Amino acid sequence: MKRSITVLAAVSLLVLAGCATDEPTASPSATTSAAAGAGTGEQSKFFVQADYDNELALLDVAPAGPADKPWEQVLNPTMVDTAKFKNKGPHKICFSNAALNNPWRQVGFKTMLAEVDAQRSRISEFVHVDAEGKDQKQIADINDLLGKNCDALIVSPNTTATLTPAVEAACKAGLPVVVFDRGVNTKCPVTFINPIGGYGFGHVGAAFVSQRMKPGGKVLALRILPGVDVLETRWSAAKVAFDKAKVDVVGVEFTDGDPAKTKKIVNDYIQRYGTIDGVWMDAGAVAVAAVEAFQDAGKPVPPINGEDQLDFLKLWKDKNLTAIAPTYPTYQWRTPIIAALNILDGTSVSNPWKLPQPTITQDNLDRYLDPSMPPLHYAMCGCTDLPGYPQRWK
Repeated sequence: MKRSITVLAAVSLLVLAGCATDEPTASPSATTSAAAGAGTGEQSKFFVQADYDNELALLDVAPAGPADKPWEQVLNPTMVDTAKFKNKGPHKICFSNAALNNPWRQVGFKTMLAEVDAQRSRISEFVHVDAEGKDQKQIADINDLLGKNCDALIVSPNTTATLTPAVEAACKAGLPVVVFDRGVNTKCPVTFINPIGGYGFGHVGAAFVSQRMKPGGKVLALRILPGVDVLETRWSAAKVAFDKAKVDVVGVEFTDGDPAKTKKIVNDYIQRYGTIDGVWMDAGAVAVAAVEAFQDAGKPVPPINGEDQLDFLKLWKDKNLTAIAPTYPTYQWRTPIIAALNILDGTSVSNPWKLPQPTITQDNLDRYLDPSMPPLHYAMCGCTDLPGYPQRWK
């Protein structure tokens, strides 16, 4: 039987939508670079030592689950009972999405839609709402979904703190809530799904870059935007690694994920310092732009980390870069659909549901290169067995 959502819950969320005032911080163009050798600055308020220690430990943990289905695997599972949510299907699944504003999210969403198609016998309707990167829109979206008789609600929050009350209101309305990708500051969702996380990603990239530089060399750190937990923790872990290695972090700049802006920033630093010995990125979507800035300046490309976007992997191979690609796999977009269905079946799920987070290195690079797929496709899509592959992702 479908759950009806109380008017009180919907009204409560309307109040939240009107009262929330902490809009996402605008991305500055030169946030912390300041003077030469300004270093890594203060540690982020998002940094939690215990979480950092746990994520780094998870890098070495063998996952439980099907060996050929990493989107169903879990690291150190902690199972929670879901019997109270058992509901006869087929089900209406609703999804409040932070945005579709970059290739990673677009590839991931295609993967999610394909997973829905693969589960059509169990899903009667799938409702998707795109918040377009706006906190207030996402709050309003969730409020609207509470009146749509959803059987389960999936949320990928735009920012962490601002979306927390909206998620809590959905939980109080009686819906099983699944949060994935980016987190919120509440324990009320049935499960929070993501790979090992930002600390693991940030550490892997920063450790690689710093170990392949000369001692005291100059590092440029490129970030996308502030205020998102997974991005903040990536930088937090990188700061720890760079401080430990005693490298000279000459700039920490926000690129807004814009290739043209990225090129300009990198070129400015090349002009300012002559030599940049390493580049660290909190996400790899503009890694190619960073590499091209060095090429355009006639400078050698220093050790750099990107991600599993195919344009970067191809450039890495073609130009024999000194590179690494920690990943935040897009296969995680399959898992919330699987989790929601398990919960509605009354089957226990892990909370948190920590997925494995593979790293692409020089040794395994060839395994992930697929010239037949578009440049902005992500190698870790986990999508090759899904309906519509490969055309759906082209």
